[in-house]
Amino acid sequence: MHHSIKISCSTDKLLEIRNFISKTLHSHAYPEASAHKLVLAVDEVCANLIIHSNDCNPSESIELFIYFKEKESITFEIIDRGISFDMNKYKEPSLEELVSSKRKGGLGLMLVKRIMDKIEFKTEKNTNICRLVKLID
Repeated sequence: MHHSIKISCSTDKLLEIRNFISKTLHSHAYPEASAHKLVLAVDEVCANLIIHSNDCNPSESIELFIYFKEKESITFEIIDRGISFDMNKYKEPSLEELVSSKRKGGLGLMLVKRIMDKIEFKTEKNTNICRLVKLID
């Protein structure tokens, strides 16, 4: 079973994404405290895709699919056609680097990696696919 939503690449659509994820997880009786973490992680990835991959261009869109594998996992698949992201080139900043450079941002993907059990970015035929998997205890 899956659920999906398509939104334009505008940051004011992120609330719609968060509400969609919350409602979907709630409809599957997913524990609320755990659901908040998943909403945070998926929202972070969607925000990065809207801002960095699609330059907040409202004529572009992202699609989010949520797949439930009964008592095993929840998979979030986010699809866009913006600039692709190479996870292999991502170097997680140290906390010291973030503090000393007084840089805002840079914590999002680090947070996502701690919440999710698997993160995958790939590009096929000008389409970017980000897959986030959370195993169910």
